[in-house]
Amino acid sequence: MAKKLVIVESPTKVKSISKYLGPDYVVSSSKGHIRDLSTKGKFGLGVDVENHFKPDYKTIKGKKTVIEELKKEAKKADKVYLATDPDREGEAISWHLYDVLGLSEDNYSRVLFPEITKQAVTEGIKKAGKIDKNLVNSQETRRILDRIIGFRLSKLIQSRTDGSSAGRVQSVALKLIVDREKEIKAFKPEEYWTITADFKDFTADLFQYKHKDIEVKTELEANDILSKLSNAFEIEEVTKKEKSKNSKAPFTTSTMQQEASNKLRFGAKKTMSVAQKLYEGIDLADETVGLITYMRTDSIRLADEFVKSTYKFIQTKYGEEYIGHVKQSKKTDNVQDGHEAIRPTSITRTPESVKPYLKDDEFKLYRLIYYRALASLMKEAKVLGTTVILDNNNYQFKATGQIIVFDGYLKVYSDYEDTKDTVLPPFDTYKSKVIVSNDITSIQHFTQPPARYTEAKLIKEMDELGIGRPSTYATIMDNIKNRGYVNVVEKKFVPTEIGFEVTDKLQEYFSHLINVEYTANMENDLDKIAAGKEVWYEVLDNFYKEFEPSVEDALAKMPKKEAEKTGEMCPDCGHPLVIRKGKYGEFVACSNFPTCKYIKTEPKEETIICDCPNCEGQIVEKKSRRGKVFFGCNNYPKCKTAYWDKPTGEKCPECGSMLTEKKGTIKCSNCDYTK
Repeated sequence: MAKKLVIVESPTKVKSISKYLGPDYVVSSSKGHIRDLSTKGKFGLGVDVENHFKPDYKTIKGKKTVIEELKKEAKKADKVYLATDPDREGEAISWHLYDVLGLSEDNYSRVLFPEITKQAVTEGIKKAGKIDKNLVNSQETRRILDRIIGFRLSKLIQSRTDGSSAGRVQSVALKLIVDREKEIKAFKPEEYWTITADFKDFTADLFQYKHKDIEVKTELEANDILSKLSNAFEIEEVTKKEKSKNSKAPFTTSTMQQEASNKLRFGAKKTMSVAQKLYEGIDLADETVGLITYMRTDSIRLADEFVKSTYKFIQTKYGEEYIGHVKQSKKTDNVQDGHEAIRPTSITRTPESVKPYLKDDEFKLYRLIYYRALASLMKEAKVLGTTVILDNNNYQFKATGQIIVFDGYLKVYSDYEDTKDTVLPPFDTYKSKVIVSNDITSIQHFTQPPARYTEAKLIKEMDELGIGRPSTYATIMDNIKNRGYVNVVEKKFVPTEIGFEVTDKLQEYFSHLINVEYTANMENDLDKIAAGKEVWYEVLDNFYKEFEPSVEDALAKMPKKEAEKTGEMCPDCGHPLVIRKGKYGEFVACSNFPTCKYIKTEPKEETIICDCPNCEGQIVEKKSRRGKVFFGCNNYPKCKTAYWDKPTGEKCPECGSMLTEKKGTIKCSNCDYTK
């Protein structure tokens, strides 16, 4: 009997979805992408620049077997559901599967699972549609753009600087860091002083003279003011005002990454990895279920059903007075409202109830996501703020305090916000209008330069500027660190000399392309392609006509960086040896390349295990072509003695062969003897 085939990206989802759909469905995984651009054609770009940028695709290494298996399953099925992730990248993967598997319009459907729960999966199957080619075009345009810029600029950077790569968004993110560092280096601190009166229960700071703002620039000015003050202060004004403290919206990808960095000390890469697991499915006591909705989203929208169930939950657990309002999205050009905000799939599945089934990091992130979504639908907190103005010889001092009169959403979210009460004395009940300070002091300060970017602050900046997409931020953070463009010092990004060099060179020749405005506009163009409002290859053509001449100009004018000499001479031709960079790192070669192709090879250090039992050589630790450790004779190929397990140097008492050790067990390499 023919069955229906459902293809997802991640193997993790297979188990959950199989349970939801039952025996009539076979669920398989593509294990991510199956194809990518080849390196054929002009500049190895894998696209036909002269023919509307037609892409040339190749099967990703290791995916041939996966494709063959999926083809067999597709032939046996009477219907194929492509259920890759519900975003542009997932749409593109579905299209590649459709093309490679040779599916027809009649026997396939595109399915979206915004969350991995039984209801969402069964609803997704019912509402199955077709691949949105506009979304595919948008994603493929992004890939081609990144390929063109990455290949062309990286080659230029490698030949002209100590840098190793450049990228459409990566280089703009690095520019933000470098520009901030330049601001810091150019900053000139200015001196200023604060004057504070200390009382028994509070402190008050000088802020006005004769009710006009005052700045104290020098110690001389501070001492002059102190000489005019007494310890007696007149209570001039007491103001009390109730303020509302609103909860924040539920998480988008960007705000989740920022908050996880600030509150949990998670990097963006770790946050997305943990969130992926929470989305794909967790084994609970009686079910396997996705705990959160899809974690790549720009929207703060919440499904009506979730809002209704959460209101009921709030009413039952906390009371009617804690029910708040749904946060409204501030529509901008950058927001893609295709998905909900990141939220728990069920408000009744509290963090505490699922904690036994989660790893520590999974619990921490789920708890943050859960209470953020819950708090977003709760009433605002009410805070009573008190401001007291004190006068001392026409110098006005101010003290502020606040107390929470209604906790509202802080009932559940106080762990993630500073909510301490600052209580001031009841000044309005004092009989005397004069109070006496214990001391009045002045303190010297200096203005501070702008702060360096933390990962969270850089993500926030990129999100607000509209450069890149939240799903790419984790990769960008990794790239600028791994390429040696920044160091992380006290959790802040500090650009290296290479980071400065690469940024300065790119700005010298590509300032019209590698900047915030151009990159943000390109994101808008990609959004227009996704909406069917732009033709994808026309966007690429307009870009390429501006980009490629700039590359050619830079190749002609940007001076090559001289390779560093080692002080040694080439043994083959006598020219100096220099340090060069290759795919696998630095190496020493002749400066007379390509005439002389000498490369210095360093003698390999061998870890000697024992004497070879079959010749006068020694057994040493080696690695196979696939990187697996084994133990073989250093007289190879004359002697081909080799072992997968580590030899002990002892002979087997039963057959005389070598004894080997694996995980603490010593046994014979030839017979069944175990020591």
